[in-house]
Amino acid sequence: MQKEKIILGVDPGTTVMGYGVILCKGNKMELVDLGVVRMEKLENQALKLKKIFEETTALAAKHMPDEFSIEAPFFGKNVQSMLKLGRAQGVSIAAALYRDIPIFEYSPKKIKMSITGNGNASKEQVAKMLQQLLSIKELPKLLDATDGLAAAVCHHFQSGPAGMTSTKYSGWDAFINKNPERASTEKKKK
Repeated sequence: MQKEKIILGVDPGTTVMGYGVILCKGNKMELVDLGVVRMEKLENQALKLKKIFEETTALAAKHMPDEFSIEAPFFGKNVQSMLKLGRAQGVSIAAALYRDIPIFEYSPKKIKMSITGNGNASKEQVAKMLQQLLSIKELPKLLDATDGLAAAVCHHFQSGPAGMTSTKYSGWDAFINKNPERASTEKKKK
């Protein structure tokens, strides 16, 4: 019997926070929820952080995830932006800790590599690959949602099914060679 697990993925931000929830049964993934939390109308940083905490704990209460995956902040030149992003990430992590959910953190490059086979893939490329992997009919307008979903899917790929080690691929060709049924499924859909 394959163990089921629910993963909540978050792409932290202080203007828009993206999230995605997947149900994993062995190697199979199913989309449960996908969306964004918008905060551009909130007056100050403290109110935005409060909203992030409240929404993350609400998502955890609604979906009861077994694991929490989050995109790690990247290193940029704008120190103020990095500080705000780090705070947003910290508040999301605190919300998961508050609900006793194990936390896993992945760099943006690791997430992109895991989803597309290219660590420098665009948001659009990641979204399109997720659309195919999870049979998403229509992509959301804000790709922050698919970025949050990508964190969850990356974690699933890294952790593998319960009791198994994750499989690493050297690139797209290696992935297709190991998963020919995925390539043939896509050809049938077209």
